[in-house]
Amino acid sequence: MTTPIISLENVTKNYALGSTVVTAVSGVSFVIREGEFTAIAGPSGSGKTALRNLIGCIDTASEGVVSVRGHNTAALSDRRLTRLRLDTIGFIFQNFNLINVLTVVQNVEFPLLLAGGLSSSERQERVNTLLAKVGLAQFAKHRPNELSGGQRQRVAIARALVTRPKLVLADEPTANLDSATGTQIIDLMHELNRNEKTTFLFSTHDHRIMDRAERLIQVADGRIASDEQVQR
Repeated sequence: MTTPIISLENVTKNYALGSTVVTAVSGVSFVIREGEFTAIAGPSGSGKTALRNLIGCIDTASEGVVSVRGHNTAALSDRRLTRLRLDTIGFIFQNFNLINVLTVVQNVEFPLLLAGGLSSSERQERVNTLLAKVGLAQFAKHRPNELSGGQRQRVAIARALVTRPKLVLADEPTANLDSATGTQIIDLMHELNRNEKTTFLFSTHDHRIMDRAERLIQVADGRIASDEQVQR
């Protein structure tokens, strides 16, 4: 059996809104193992975003234990949390979050500059390899506002993968994309999952992703409504 990369044990997340306490996640437990291709699905307000932020070490649980690669995230300093994110997690955001003043190459290289440890030539080789893999080598010098939505999403995927993360958290990666482009994006991520054994965890309500996921976790009102392996 493969190693757990994510473990949630009876996790609750409360937010204070003035004098009111809102519970976004309530008593959630599950394990994601290395190499899984999993979708967390549910309507807006169901707790998907809160779960992603907890798993992505952007937020901490009010109760329970969130572990990433065996590390209890609540026990880590801010510096060690930052290091865990850089070394382990790639993020694909719904709205791309590309830096408009940087070229495609510079956007993809940026996480490598933050992580450190590679020479300029090593960074260049890794970036160029990924841009070729996502079909954007010819757009390397373009800026985001010169690209289509599908091309910008491919840049975001390359940026998420350039550090060779063990885990990719993808937030509605097909939102605002047409059907054909969305299918191409899902195909690309599925291929990377198969070939590189990268763990993908999607937060989505897109049936195209749910139909391709190997495991589907449904959330409602901050709780797990169902959790099932899907036979393909």
